[in-house]
Amino acid sequence: MPHSSRRGFLALNGAALLLPGRLLAAVETRTPAPPRLDDWSRVRAQFRLSPRYIHMAGFYVVSHPAPVRDAIEAFRTALDDNPFLTVERGMFEGEALNMQRKVREDAAAYLGVAQDQIALTPNTTTGLTLVYHGLPLKPGDEVLVTTHDHIVHHESIRLSTERNGASVRKFALFDDAATASADGIVDRVRQAIRPATRVLGITWVHSSTGIRLPVRRIAQAVEEANKQRSEAERVLLVVDGVHGLGAAEESVAELGCDFFCAGTHKWIFAPRGTGIVWARPSAWARLRPLVPSFSDMEVYNAWKEDRLPRGPTNANRVTPGGFTAFEHQWAMGAAFRMHQQMGRARVAARIRELNQRCKEGLGAIRGVKLRTPRDPALSAGVNCFEVEGVKPDDVVGRLLERRIVASTSPYAISYARLSAGLMNTPEEVDKAVAAVRALATA
Repeated sequence: MPHSSRRGFLALNGAALLLPGRLLAAVETRTPAPPRLDDWSRVRAQFRLSPRYIHMAGFYVVSHPAPVRDAIEAFRTALDDNPFLTVERGMFEGEALNMQRKVREDAAAYLGVAQDQIALTPNTTTGLTLVYHGLPLKPGDEVLVTTHDHIVHHESIRLSTERNGASVRKFALFDDAATASADGIVDRVRQAIRPATRVLGITWVHSSTGIRLPVRRIAQAVEEANKQRSEAERVLLVVDGVHGLGAAEESVAELGCDFFCAGTHKWIFAPRGTGIVWARPSAWARLRPLVPSFSDMEVYNAWKEDRLPRGPTNANRVTPGGFTAFEHQWAMGAAFRMHQQMGRARVAARIRELNQRCKEGLGAIRGVKLRTPRDPALSAGVNCFEVEGVKPDDVVGRLLERRIVASTSPYAISYARLSAGLMNTPEEVDKAVAAVRALATA
């Protein structure tokens, strides 16, 4: 959304650094060179986590690693030095120089998609809300969702259908996550889809049980159902991907969904208060934007000319506008570049290694029931379990007494959770398992 009338306004002190194209260069001079990340000890060294604890709840909200902290600080310094010109040049100078575009380019390289297919959001909750409230649902349409999803997924659907008159139906993908199979999950999806179904909402990795869904196979089942439908009646697949993004090896492009919503301040290590929604252009075109955009030139031109915006809805048009914590949003790219440097397959293998170790250890303890599938194809980085005779909150509290940070799943049926990320070591996993063993045998 260029403001060409302001381009010549360079009288403020320090403005030379913020001429078009100079902001990134100025930030780079204030940012340390990328660290070597060729072994896991160097990766762990990027986090300022207190050494007094073993941190096994990093999937909840992440500690900013050094490259992200440095990027935030560099952008913050630029904003504090000259806030007007930094925002003006970083947001409104032109598409080629736009900081949101640079973030989308960094994200797109990791996601395996085109940058113009990505909307920037503050979190998963906002992303799901933008999708469900933006879809043109009407009375007679049905949104199908599983009983296992998080409150923000269920509530996004409920609040949407209360307004548009569509209905919502919940179904179970499995009876017991620990014994679920990919074939069984996909069969239940096939059986659940009805003629009125217009949307299927699922979660890639469940924070309730730790199960990882076979999203690609579910997408194929949905596509089979759509072969018998008109374009207006096809079922759209919406995925809450927050606990798979940055932990699993599949790229978003490989999943086959229509909409992918995820916060990036968890496994991706991006600044707190950041997220993305991805969709193909045909899917974006179905949505009606909910929040005025600062990211789409056509919206600005239409407003100036007192007319409706031309063309279909796109990712930029759905990206919420307004002033935000720009230093956090613009520093998202540093997290995606860090993941690119480490390598998605290498990261996923490390997370799988650590969490398989955790599951095998927990599963071998008498009096402990593992609720997460042991099959690495059906799990990722979240391990849920029960200790016989001990409430989940008490399990977490007693682990904390041993300086092990665990968590509980905030659902009607709650379990204790341990999660190993790149900031953990095999030795820390063993200590956490040993603490659970001591608790179970006390």
